[in-house]
Amino acid sequence: MDYKILLTVFGAVFIAELGDKTQLATMLFAADKQVSKMTVFAGASLALILASAIGVLAGSFISEYVSEKHLRYVAGIGFIGIGIWTLVKT
Repeated sequence: MDYKILLTVFGAVFIAELGDKTQLATMLFAADKQVSKMTVFAGASLALILASAIGVLAGSFISEYVSEKHLRYVAGIGFIGIGIWTLVKT
């Protein structure tokens, strides 16, 4: 296992998930006093695992047809576009 890649992916996903809609939704579910916190944690964890698995599979499939260089450009442009859209929308 390449621990450098593991830590890079962990750090990037961890930072990206802090304070996003997913975390806020999870906090709202956990705020309900009648709901098991372990159930909320398990549900949120399984959802993130499944979403990540879909991302890995999609990335593996796309990389068969598109070069890594082009994928990086598309991802960068996408993030810039989302940032601009977010700034304009608010």
